Amino acid sequence: MTTTAERPVGTPANTALQRTGQWARRAPLLPALIFMIIVTQLPFVGTLVISFMNWNAYYPDERGFAGFDNFVRVLTDINTRNAILTTILLTASVVIISLVLGMLIALLLDRAFLGRGIVRTMMITPFLVVPVAAALLWKHALFNPEYGLLNGVLTWIFGANAPQPDWITAAPLTSVIIALVWQWTPFMMLILLAGLQGKPLDVIEAAQIDGCNNWQVFRHMTFPHLRQYLELGGLLGSIYIVQNFDAVFTITSGGLGTANLPYTIYQTFYNAQDYGRASAAGVVTVIGTIIIATFALRTVSSLFREEGAR
Repeated sequence: MTTTAERPVGTPANTALQRTGQWARRAPLLPALIFMIIVTQLPFVGTLVISFMNWNAYYPDERGFAGFDNFVRVLTDINTRNAILTTILLTASVVIISLVLGMLIALLLDRAFLGRGIVRTMMITPFLVVPVAAALLWKHALFNPEYGLLNGVLTWIFGANAPQPDWITAAPLTSVIIALVWQWTPFMMLILLAGLQGKPLDVIEAAQIDGCNNWQVFRHMTFPHLRQYLELGGLLGSIYIVQNFDAVFTITSGGLGTANLPYTIYQTFYNAQDYGRASAAGVVTVIGTIIIATFALRTVSSLFREEGAR
């Protein structure tokens, strides 16, 4: 009677078979991975290469390697520094205000009332509007001093002698912030409303039975539960709003101190035709996006840790 020795699990033949199975599962994903690398990474690599070149379309004979000169010019130019400060102020204001308003609206929509589904759909609508269309709406339908809705309301309330301010001229950056807050608040609301749908109702009911009021339940249970959702909203909002171009270009055309870094890159590339400096500013924008997103995430996390320790 002969016996056949079983092959140990860790033999080279079994290891090779496992690797073959893993590659067989991953192979269908390779075309998508290659496509994403081509679409996302190669343009950035090209931008990074051009950022180290002296390349201005008005002076084609002077094209060559410039080293870090473009980055030095970007960081020492007064207009670029002002654009960076404007970008930080614009991003921080829109994200914070949108998060606060989104949380308040989400808390209201989390309650049961007649027509809640319709109200939720209507609240989401601003985020579905094309960014350029939303900026045009605020510029002409609301902020316009001659036929805008805001001045029309003032006339309806105070009569013919009502003040008719030019809102964009009087508060240009605030006008851009308001338009972006209107568009991004529904996005924050959706994220926070999803978090509220998953809160532990049994624990909250037990706390209410023990005598906790609504503020105590919100502070010690609902608010900490929303931590990761607030982090997500702040992270995504920071990444996208720091790159906003539509609202600045449409509402103020970058004037009156509202030119952020993306608009400055647009001016450098299309008006000055300085491809090297525009690419360097683009690289700075990418780095700034990463820094702002990381800072926002860590700041929100630290705030919640401090709140939870109280």
